[in-house]
Amino acid sequence: MTAGVSNAVEEFDVVIIGAGISGIGAATHISRELPGKSLAVLEGRDNIGGTWDLFRYPGIRSDSDLHTFGYEFKPWRHQAAIADAPLIREYLQETVEENDLAPLIRFRHRVVRSEWSSAEARWTLTVEVTDPATGSTTLRTMRASWVFAATGYYRYDQGFAPEFPGRDDFAGVVVHPQHWPEDLDYRGKRVVIIGSGATAITMVPAMATGPGAARHVTMLQRTPTFVMAAPRVDRVALALTKLLGARRGYTATRFKNIWLEHAIVTGLRTFPKAGRALIRRENIKRLPAGFDVDKHFNPPYDPWDQRLCLAPDGDFFDAIKSGSASVVTDSIARFSERGIVLDSGEELEADIIVTATGLNMRLFDGMPIAVDGREIDIADSVAYRGMLLSGIPNWAMAIGYTTSSWTLKVSLMCRYFVDLVAHMDANDYDSAVPVPLPGMARRPVMDLKAGYAKRGEKILPKQGPTAPWRMAMSYPEDAKALRGPVADEHLEFGVRRSTASDRDERRQAHV
Repeated sequence: MTAGVSNAVEEFDVVIIGAGISGIGAATHISRELPGKSLAVLEGRDNIGGTWDLFRYPGIRSDSDLHTFGYEFKPWRHQAAIADAPLIREYLQETVEENDLAPLIRFRHRVVRSEWSSAEARWTLTVEVTDPATGSTTLRTMRASWVFAATGYYRYDQGFAPEFPGRDDFAGVVVHPQHWPEDLDYRGKRVVIIGSGATAITMVPAMATGPGAARHVTMLQRTPTFVMAAPRVDRVALALTKLLGARRGYTATRFKNIWLEHAIVTGLRTFPKAGRALIRRENIKRLPAGFDVDKHFNPPYDPWDQRLCLAPDGDFFDAIKSGSASVVTDSIARFSERGIVLDSGEELEADIIVTATGLNMRLFDGMPIAVDGREIDIADSVAYRGMLLSGIPNWAMAIGYTTSSWTLKVSLMCRYFVDLVAHMDANDYDSAVPVPLPGMARRPVMDLKAGYAKRGEKILPKQGPTAPWRMAMSYPEDAKALRGPVADEHLEFGVRRSTASDRDERRQAHV
């Protein structure tokens, strides 16, 4: 594969990086509310959808209800509130078509470097463009006043896969969910899934039941996770839609679910002992008699210190109760020819081992970012209102909630972004950059104890102790903060050079 260079430079007001659920949402808001702005959406892959197109493992679905995970401006019309990936991809494609976004999206365009010039108040983006027929790449240059980074926070090309001793000794197949082979046949096979997060909780019932099911699926976990059952279909949402119509019913359901979820998370975090007891009681109801709940579903952390996993209609528990799946809590000593040897000495025999061990964190696809010739270390930046970064002008990032539906926060951020750009235009500003208080205390931007969050602390930005520097994980709090005044004393604006020159001339003439 060879790389050429194109000398043509394209100019845009806003460039969105990423055509996943955040990027498509941002493109819709910006194209609707700032119709005079030139806009491009750059997507490194061949399709829209981001996570929902990349991941193809069995059973992949949302772990949030689609009335809040969906867009505020587009009602979710399917009966299932907890939706499988194909339905989410269909929803995103409809959004693209309904808002005429297709002409804005450039596939196989990967931004490999971003450089800001304060003198020009512009970003210069070096973009690697891949020819779909030949695989050859060309470097192109694009310039923009604003970059909206909707890249997510993990590596698309590589999942987290710790080294297990003896891995090469295993005679079967080892696969990571992020790179699931389309032709992998697990019918009648013994499957061991390493991990206990949302991916494992999803895969266990998908692989253990139905047509083409495995012979048996074992979820091998080192540490238990909180798992709760929830209805796949929201009956209240169906009633509200029937009563109020599709759009108003969706709005009412969205309002209901936002506050219900907020109450549940707040309650579990405020009263962790009571929350643990409640979850334990519900687990006991759904598991076989005599099942060791305290060994397999009693985490050493409190509810919502890590994400609480969802089992639609209790499918995960049903698989265990039926005997088609089981849970083992132990540590791995090594892989063997026949499977996995545990620290306890037990050997789990397997034909397929799935390493559902998590993600590798990487913000902005790992691209170098330079401001006036100085390369920026993202870990030195502080998040402002959860979307702008100190030291990086005219750069917005889309990071959603970890304790609620991701898209809820993205919708609020897009609204603030539109208001900020309009405010800058009205005041002849050409740049905006947040400036933190000297000596302000800082901590990791993700308040989770999950492994991926801990691994990412060294490469992710920081947050401060109070608003607007604190990374709120509450929709009501963000709704108030991001709908408030656009500017404050923490946000520093630059005046357009032409406007500044005019002002200097007027001032000189007056003198």
